[in-house]
Amino acid sequence: MSWVDEVLAVAEGEVGVTEWPKGSNCVKYNEWYYGKSVSGAAYPWCMAFVQWDFDRAGHTLPHKTASCSNLLNWYRANKPQCVSDKPAPGAIAIYNFGHTGIVARDNGDGTVTAIEGNTSATEAGSQSNGGGVFKVRRPAALVTKYIIPFEIEEEEDMTGEEIYKKLSEYLEGRPAPDWAQAELQEAVDMGITDGTNPMQLMPRYQAAIMAKRAVEMARK
Repeated sequence: MSWVDEVLAVAEGEVGVTEWPKGSNCVKYNEWYYGKSVSGAAYPWCMAFVQWDFDRAGHTLPHKTASCSNLLNWYRANKPQCVSDKPAPGAIAIYNFGHTGIVARDNGDGTVTAIEGNTSATEAGSQSNGGGVFKVRRPAALVTKYIIPFEIEEEEDMTGEEIYKKLSEYLEGRPAPDWAQAELQEAVDMGITDGTNPMQLMPRYQAAIMAKRAVEMARK
């Protein structure tokens, strides 16, 4: 799983979380960020949510801040190659109204869908101090810049041989499932297999030859 998938999986799992009491900014993301329970107007938490999300996904951001502008300025000064005008899944959107969120997808129609903390589920509520984690659709024109904090791996088409190799590497040395252990041992005792690398991929011709040999042994 790529860092993008991991970050978005964590964010998706937070959709619907709200601060309590309403309007207090008392929420677990702030508690994680400040190391204590905090509340009040001095603790907006849209960026704290973003920081928490990346950290929880195992991809801690290199600069810890609760300020949207501060994070953007840090990247501009220290990692300008990570600042982009183009949206991408996993990117941190810095909006022009003092707010932030994690891009879930570029809709291809001039809008982006993002998962944001401290926003509202509908346009009727506050968009930058709404008190909840929600997935929202916004015009890309509202985004000042996107921060793509880590390199995005390009997806490549794999040949059949490459797929076979990857699967073989994954299965190599893994044990047979528990339910198959007893019969596998019987096969070893019968001399059908030596029991090594039981999860190795096998072409059908090899399976057919092994079955043929087993039948021949049974007839002796």
